[in-house]
Amino acid sequence: MPATRTAFTLLSVLPARGPDRLERRVVGRALALAPLVGLVLGLVAAVVVVGLRISTGTPGHRNQTLLPAAVGIAVLALGSRGLHLDGLADLADGLGARHARGRERALEVMRESTIGAFGVIAVVFVVIIQVAALSAAITVHRGTVSLLVAAMTGRLAATLACTGATPAAQPDGLGALAAGSVRAREAVLAFLGVCVVAALAGRFDYDGGDTARAVRGVMAVCVGTVVAYALRRYAVRRLGGLTGDVLGALIELTTAVTLLFMAMTFPTPALTVLGR
Repeated sequence: MPATRTAFTLLSVLPARGPDRLERRVVGRALALAPLVGLVLGLVAAVVVVGLRISTGTPGHRNQTLLPAAVGIAVLALGSRGLHLDGLADLADGLGARHARGRERALEVMRESTIGAFGVIAVVFVVIIQVAALSAAITVHRGTVSLLVAAMTGRLAATLACTGATPAAQPDGLGALAAGSVRAREAVLAFLGVCVVAALAGRFDYDGGDTARAVRGVMAVCVGTVVAYALRRYAVRRLGGLTGDVLGALIELTTAVTLLFMAMTFPTPALTVLGR
């Protein structure tokens, strides 16, 4: 229970009272439960989107799905207190600024309270991609499952990023507590759990679940995980380790990639079943 409360305290605005003092062991277990937080937030966002579609009469035409998609992404952002988007902005500023090529300078830029041009650009385009991808998914009747799978996979990226021997970029902060805190067995269980829930969500989706959606959901989890691994390696190589901002950026970018995959239609004969 302390790990569960800590997970919701760190990753959401839901009223869960975590411990007054964070310990590395509890943080590791909390991060292993991060996909559970994504599932809850995804369910809340999906209910809001479905309710909005019903109340506004948006059956699925492309020009009628933008509002539900925007509201759904807004619910995810508000549900996480905007911390992940803030981490994305800080990481973009640290890695993108011309004067921040060195590791120490990049970390210094990321610690600044202001958001620079790179941060604004990154947040704007990532949110646009998320909204557009979700809108496209709603159009082809995959909106509910897409929200659930993307929200879980985004948080799974944070879980997997904290396994292994990845060092912390700084001696303090969330990165110092989180880096290497998730045991390999817990990470594997988290990944398998997300795949199972994604398959079930696809099979019993509100918009018409079937085996094709179940397969697509599992593939989206795998694609998002691979992209998150590559992004983590790049960020760790540039910064020398993991930070809380890197975790937030991974969550948002992985969510965007997963939504993109869920929205895609594959025309090739071998993947026709996934295009339904």
